[in-house]
Amino acid sequence: MHVAIVGATGVVGRETLSILRDRGFPLASVKALASERSQGVHVPFGDDELVVEAVRPESFSGVDLVFFAAGGGVSKVWAPRVAEAGGVSVDKSSSFRMDPEVPLVVPEVNGHALAGFAKKRIVATPNCSTIQLVQALAPLHRKAGIERVVVCTYQAVSGAGRGGIDELERQVRDLFNLRESKIETFDQRIAFNVLPRIPAKDPIPADGTTGEERKMIDETRKILEAPALRVGVTCVRVPVFNGHSEAVHVELGQALSPEDARASFAAEPNLLVIDDPARGLYPTVEDASGEDRTLIGRVRVDDSVPDGRGLAFWVVSDNLRTGAALNAVRIAEALCADWL
Repeated sequence: MHVAIVGATGVVGRETLSILRDRGFPLASVKALASERSQGVHVPFGDDELVVEAVRPESFSGVDLVFFAAGGGVSKVWAPRVAEAGGVSVDKSSSFRMDPEVPLVVPEVNGHALAGFAKKRIVATPNCSTIQLVQALAPLHRKAGIERVVVCTYQAVSGAGRGGIDELERQVRDLFNLRESKIETFDQRIAFNVLPRIPAKDPIPADGTTGEERKMIDETRKILEAPALRVGVTCVRVPVFNGHSEAVHVELGQALSPEDARASFAAEPNLLVIDDPARGLYPTVEDASGEDRTLIGRVRVDDSVPDGRGLAFWVVSDNLRTGAALNAVRIAEALCADWL
């Protein structure tokens, strides 16, 4: 398989390269692509390095599969060019997620949707926070039906890219050294603070729902094929470098005990249950770092829902790995197995 990664110098692009190597993806060749300013940069690939090339129309000649790990504007321009050249794009940006002719896929949840990739030869991968949410919701939805979801996220600064990581590090250092610190990536200081606005500088619509919150609502409905599902979301940026956490409350169609919910979660190969609070066992972002599975704990009854139909739980995932690069690679593996 001849593969290219657009956005290879970014945190998700680098993680994608690492996972392709780690999982033994069948590579005949691999190109690292980025903007003109990154041309000539070296990026690690196993024990080797790849020299980054600038993206050009001829970049996709003879390429079977392209991972887009850059901004949405990049995907909009180049993914159709990939299709014209005969390749398939797996796009991490939000550009095509809600396009009815583009499948939005988490393979273990709605892998059957990949059958529709040929319409535009593009497959979209969801927002990182959506991925870990639907991984947890899917087994409950199959078991008891979900009527309503309320989720609050606690999202690491790495979700804002390299700039977010650098800003938190710089602000912590500046504060401890009694220096004034710049605010660039976020709209307020992130160090020792909590910001309920993601993306930080995008305009907020009249209804008050941020862009990240709208993505999670719309994407969850599309992936679960439940357009009428009631979803409420509050997305919050926290001063953690990597790893997203979510407090999830669900209203089910029928009663389901926490024990049965844990069993449903444990049966999923990409979920790991860590749930014994009395012994201090519950998942944290430290546990999730570098972990391919999404972690679940604090499973309990939500008494605000009658008839035993309410559950609450805690979901944690490595947003750069499981929430971005790994899902894209799993999509590619499924495409190779059945269609390419």
